[in-house]
Amino acid sequence: MRLPEPALIVLIGPSGAGKSTWAAGRYRAQEIVSSDGLRGVVGSGPNDLDASIDAFALLESIVDARLGRGLTTVVDTLGLDAGRRRRWLDVASRAGLATVAVLFDTPAEECRRRNAARDRPVPARVLADQIKRHRGIRSDIEAEGWGLVVRLDQESAAPVPRIEAAGPDPDRRGSHGLRVFLQVSRFPWGAEPIAWLRDVAVAADEAGFAGLAVMDHLIQIPQVGRAWDPIPEPWVALGALAALNTGLQLGTLCTPVTFRPPGITAKAAATLSALTGGRSFLGVGAGWWAREHAVFGLSFPGPRERLDELERGIVTMKALFAPGTKAFSGDGVELPETTCYPRPGGAIPIIVGGNGNRTLQIAARHGDACNLTTSDPDRVLERLAVLRRYGDPKVTVLDTTVVGRDRDDVWARVEKHRGRIPAAAFAKRSNAGTVDEHRHRFAELAELGVSDVFVATPDLGGAEAVADLAGLTA
Repeated sequence: MRLPEPALIVLIGPSGAGKSTWAAGRYRAQEIVSSDGLRGVVGSGPNDLDASIDAFALLESIVDARLGRGLTTVVDTLGLDAGRRRRWLDVASRAGLATVAVLFDTPAEECRRRNAARDRPVPARVLADQIKRHRGIRSDIEAEGWGLVVRLDQESAAPVPRIEAAGPDPDRRGSHGLRVFLQVSRFPWGAEPIAWLRDVAVAADEAGFAGLAVMDHLIQIPQVGRAWDPIPEPWVALGALAALNTGLQLGTLCTPVTFRPPGITAKAAATLSALTGGRSFLGVGAGWWAREHAVFGLSFPGPRERLDELERGIVTMKALFAPGTKAFSGDGVELPETTCYPRPGGAIPIIVGGNGNRTLQIAARHGDACNLTTSDPDRVLERLAVLRRYGDPKVTVLDTTVVGRDRDDVWARVEKHRGRIPAAAFAKRSNAGTVDEHRHRFAELAELGVSDVFVATPDLGGAEAVADLAGLTA
């Protein structure tokens, strides 16, 4: 079960129900606010009941501070006090966080067995009272206005199961149903650019990625790095990677039609396809960043003109990819001949990047796929509804994300990269999570109809970072 984040998560159950064990297996220690733990901070230990008043005062302060910052907060108490629950619910709601009540329906006998095994068990009569009160509050919880109420029995409170790999797939489609591409958007290659590129590509191939895409920008974009950070001309870089003996699909995501005439881009893509035996794709878009156009002396027309150019450009490219050398006329494009050699080594999928209605219409009419610059399921569903009005191309997504080995590692990376952005906001925007969490998320995207996901991460420092992402492709 994957609960919403960020969220207030209140655990409700008697002693021995498994609340603390369940929380520790899913959340970082910093995210769990435990009354027992705080008794150990302000008293002599977790069982020091004389410290309860001070412990709960501290607990309330910590819960308020974390919720106010939009951070996931797991409240580990008995959860039986209706007044406290309503207050936490109100604070979380005002902070705009999801609210989850987790009811532990562990059998009473199991609670008693676990309690008896403790160094300092709760007195039997106290535990009996807790069990009785827990049984009586279930209807109250349902009426309190929680966004989600989860009931866990002894079996369902077990550790979150992993998605098991389904074995090798010649199409490199993981068991979650998607092909996963590595999107390379930063190039910290130091003094050996070609060695860095080679090592990253080889690592991506060994990690099971279906392909490798590079951005097509003339200046590094502010969302990724500094203007003086290196960002290579993509077709030159892809040509170097074509010499490697990998099974990776290679291409751009995305090439603006404003950078070069579409026929020249078609020539580059066809050559890459010939050099790789048909392992190339072409991501195209209308362009969006005026600065790089001005710096390199390129015109930057208005949105409507750029989209018109995108549509004509795709038509031109597909005409030049087609067999033969005959003239072409259609959709506002006139070519006296379509002589373009070498011929592509196979079909070159054209992936149209963008979320706007006109872009989706162009993708449906002329493209092979549409790449959405969002992987949020609600946003994907909304854009899919628009796209399906015009046609049924494949759908891919760009997933700019933070990936960690475990929850502690995830949040260490969030702190590293968030800058001045609040941690909770950055984590949400970057879909920060563990490999398993991302694979569950990919499975959800596959169910929506997404075929491929392009993963871009701020932690791509070199081949070793690619190896850390290997589990995404399984």
